[in-house]
Amino acid sequence: MAITAEQVKELRDRTNAGIMDCKRVLVETDGNIDKAIELLKERGIAKAAKKAGRIASEGLVEAYIHNGKYGALVEVNSETDFVSNNEEFKTFVRDVAMHIAASAPTYVKREEVPENIVNAEKETLKAQSLKEGKPPAVVEKMVEGRINKYFAEICLLEQPFIKNPDITVGQLLTDLISKIGENIVIRRFSRFERGEGIEKEECNFADEVMKQING
Repeated sequence: MAITAEQVKELRDRTNAGIMDCKRVLVETDGNIDKAIELLKERGIAKAAKKAGRIASEGLVEAYIHNGKYGALVEVNSETDFVSNNEEFKTFVRDVAMHIAASAPTYVKREEVPENIVNAEKETLKAQSLKEGKPPAVVEKMVEGRINKYFAEICLLEQPFIKNPDITVGQLLTDLISKIGENIVIRRFSRFERGEGIEKEECNFADEVMKQING
């Protein structure tokens, strides 16, 4: 059954759960809103979403560095110092820092992606689909599916978790919120890669060897 944007909006308005979570459970329940709400409750997503409005200003800043080649710095906030000292919370923050270093996301969530970038990507995807000879009605659905895949590539919360690709980082976060009972927010991050952005001199290997011989 095709899930409409109106159904997703209704479920989101009633539960405050994320767009992708709403769409996922609607697909699983064949568009039944009430069953979808129950499924969200069972998974703790709705419960976690209700905590999203709480201020989270405590937490941890964690770093991960891999063999001196690349690394990441991430800030994850909690509501209290008590949770900041929780070992499960600390493990989560370390895992997120490692995931960022390995998977190189650009944004935390899709809402942070500038509209002009999203529109440009949609136009590119649309042009690709039309080039494939697809009918206009099919093209729109293809673009929607492909833009979601694009978000899953660049947005941290939608990326498959590096240690368990069966779940996303967002789902991992939701599970932790449900267990701990506080709002937890991945606020920001930076990723570093050795030599990134530096124009490296191209060198012919044979010429380099001759220079060393003659030098």
